[in-house]
Amino acid sequence: MKIGVIGCGYWGKNLIRNFHKIGSLFAISDTDKNIADKFSKEFKIPSMTFEELITSECDGVAIAAPAFMHAEMTLKALQNKKNVYVEKPLSLSLKDADEVIKVAEDNGCVLMVGHLLQYHPVFVELLKIVKSNEFGSIKYIYSNRLSMGRVRKEEDVLWSFAPHDISMILSIAQSKVNQVSCYKSNILQSNIADISNIHMEFENGISGHISVSWLNPFKEHKLVVIGDKKMIVFEDTEIWEKKLSISEYNFDNSSLNVEKKDSQYINIPQAEPLMEECKHFIKLINKEVQNITDGIEGRKVLEILTKANEYNNNLGKL
Repeated sequence: MKIGVIGCGYWGKNLIRNFHKIGSLFAISDTDKNIADKFSKEFKIPSMTFEELITSECDGVAIAAPAFMHAEMTLKALQNKKNVYVEKPLSLSLKDADEVIKVAEDNGCVLMVGHLLQYHPVFVELLKIVKSNEFGSIKYIYSNRLSMGRVRKEEDVLWSFAPHDISMILSIAQSKVNQVSCYKSNILQSNIADISNIHMEFENGISGHISVSWLNPFKEHKLVVIGDKKMIVFEDTEIWEKKLSISEYNFDNSSLNVEKKDSQYINIPQAEPLMEECKHFIKLINKEVQNITDGIEGRKVLEILTKANEYNNNLGKL
């Protein structure tokens, strides 16, 4: 399998490393020739222009360019009948997303969106557990993605951080979103939000909440699912053995007392999420697996982002 990586920057270099480990790295492309040449020499693969790569003999491309370029690059690659793995978000508008999805379908190409945590072994196990009868009925889901930096200037923290969390919560809730609210705070830059809070209400009665910030004094990447029998926590900043924990609780209606039993850590075989994601892309091209982060899933995430933006932009308007 021959995969070309487009964009050799902050995240692109990780894609280059993983596709090289798999033995599928075909070529790289970057608008900065010096960076492209550096990776070309290091991994002993050709450096090409974007146009050269999407018209080459490669089987697919992985796009790690700035978000505003995702739709245009993905569209051109698909029009050249290349399978595409594009980093999140799929695009910056629903109109562009619809066009990209249609072209992928018309040309019979794989379109996979880089919602990385869907391929994290810990989240995969969490999803199995919350769908089991023993967990009980899901009532509430919340996710915190907080850190100090890395600050962007192209997109705000909502569009940069929240796609991962929206994707996970949609997978857990398995229901239509009826309502979205969002509150943003711009602190470092007047036109770019550094902190954002999203609330979602689902048709099946589940509530979801996401807090994202790149201006936080500590790092926290935590997903919590609360059911009517148990609670489960995915804490990605913990060591591997403590990333996933589950606990039971009991509520005494007469005394209003909530008793929580000791948390149990769940043992999961360790694997690098990005490596799993890259392998999944190759398996999709080989028609070996089902696409769990396809264009439709990417559009659902984009729709939540769009509704959140609209809600925040209309705050205070009478």
